[in-house]
Amino acid sequence: MTAATTPLAAAPPNDTTRMAVETTALSPRFYTTDVKGMNALDIESVRTEWDALMAEFAADKNFGHFKRNDDWQVDPALLSDELRKEMVDFMVSSLTAEFSGCVLYAELHKKGFNPDMKMLFKYLARDESRHAGFINECLRDFDVQVDMSFLVKEKKYTHFSPKFILYATYLSEKIGYARYIRIYRHLEQNPDHQFHPIFQKFFRWCNDEFKHGEALALILRANPKLLQGRNRLWIRFFQLAVFATMYVRDHSRPAFHEGLGIDPEEYGMDVFRITAEISKQVFPDILDVDNPKFLEGLRKLHSLALRIEETSKKGFFGKLRAIPLKLGVAATFLKLYFLPTKSNALPSEIRTAPAW
Repeated sequence: MTAATTPLAAAPPNDTTRMAVETTALSPRFYTTDVKGMNALDIESVRTEWDALMAEFAADKNFGHFKRNDDWQVDPALLSDELRKEMVDFMVSSLTAEFSGCVLYAELHKKGFNPDMKMLFKYLARDESRHAGFINECLRDFDVQVDMSFLVKEKKYTHFSPKFILYATYLSEKIGYARYIRIYRHLEQNPDHQFHPIFQKFFRWCNDEFKHGEALALILRANPKLLQGRNRLWIRFFQLAVFATMYVRDHSRPAFHEGLGIDPEEYGMDVFRITAEISKQVFPDILDVDNPKFLEGLRKLHSLALRIEETSKKGFFGKLRAIPLKLGVAATFLKLYFLPTKSNALPSEIRTAPAW
């Protein structure tokens, strides 16, 4: 092959893209599912609410919102090195989570045959793509970006059944709402802690997340078998997995939360309470996040995670010493799983107003 016909080697991914591609217990994942099974779900029993929500999606009130304004002012030099690092980590993690939804929803729209599902997933993919693209634009403030085309090709994918996708994405959308609105309301009262203008976008952003969750709630309520029998055990599992992951991950960003003027534990518990309250629209069992043993277990998970991270850095024998710590994580998670939950009679009105 001559030099003229030799294909150019692909450019290696930058550090930020490698960060997004990395798959760990705490990093956002990419998912695939059974498209046929998802399209077999029926929403006729909630047709009135469904059509009203689809009209809201079609109106696209956030069109044009996710742009950097003319008065967008960012001076990374004013941030400490640690705060800059953790802000980038927060943004890359958020981008990966948003883009994960975009990739999944786009696949379900493209391969789907149920017109209701195709319509919904088109709107969800549109919103998530918009969110991920906006975060990537904002990363330019720190002279970094994520190569999302590389992410699609190289990120590991996890296969979930349709019901697991619904549980996980419903919780992801609702906890995303709770996280963003909690930060937004805090910064309304404490504007001196608003160290980046992206937080100004969180109010309408979190309304997108809330609306996405409403659509997934309608699907779950229209297919009651997904909320009965053994599925109640899976619902409990996904609630705990989402809450525990957020708690541990947020405690890995102390400078970020200090910059916001937020205590990560207080913030996390507020987010869990908001999410648990909203989840009453669809889940028959709700975690009792105010049980003192719940917070005690989360603290232990965080402590074990720190020890595992430190021990695993010490080569082969360090990884061996991390094994009992990982077993400790599993045992702690099981104890949390078997804490009493709060039974919940599902309300007749499926859709609910934002909690804040």
